[in-house]
Amino acid sequence: MQGKNRSKVSRRALIGGIGAVFVSAPAIVRAESNGVVRRNASAFKMHDWQDHFDRLGKGIIISDTNSRVLQQWTPDGTMFIYPTSVPMTDELTRRGYTEITFKDPEPDWTPTPSMRERDPTLPAYMPPGPDNPLGVRALHLSWQYYRIHGTHDTRKIGRRSSSGCIGLYNEHVIEVYDRTPVGTQVKLI
Repeated sequence: MQGKNRSKVSRRALIGGIGAVFVSAPAIVRAESNGVVRRNASAFKMHDWQDHFDRLGKGIIISDTNSRVLQQWTPDGTMFIYPTSVPMTDELTRRGYTEITFKDPEPDWTPTPSMRERDPTLPAYMPPGPDNPLGVRALHLSWQYYRIHGTHDTRKIGRRSSSGCIGLYNEHVIEVYDRTPVGTQVKLI
């Protein structure tokens, strides 16, 4: 029994140590702009899925809109971490529990009514392709208009730049998409 507990502690310590190195390493790299020092990815806040859900089920995604990071756990407990773009304002940010209801392998885009109100120059519709704001994949949430999707505009990642969705680099959204079944539990914090 003691050896079994020691194994679990060692595994957690190993995972926690790797996570700490991953999270703290970017703090060394800084961007200086107008005399202001910014830490790009050093604000990642790690979450434990157990603090938010009772079981892993088909998998879990937690997106932290403050630290702009998405954490994904597969049913076997493997965790993946990705930087994200988040909504531009708190009014556009929806928080709480939802789930993946549909996986779109070639998303097309229709701006929401509120997006068209804010910017009437937006096209009424955009088919899948290189200029599509939803990138190469989209995971629909149970909330109307909300998605976890890719983006071709890599400048948006790490910023408040969306109209409500969570954005990932296209190569990252493909990874998340491939590991995520419909019914995956999601929480936006």
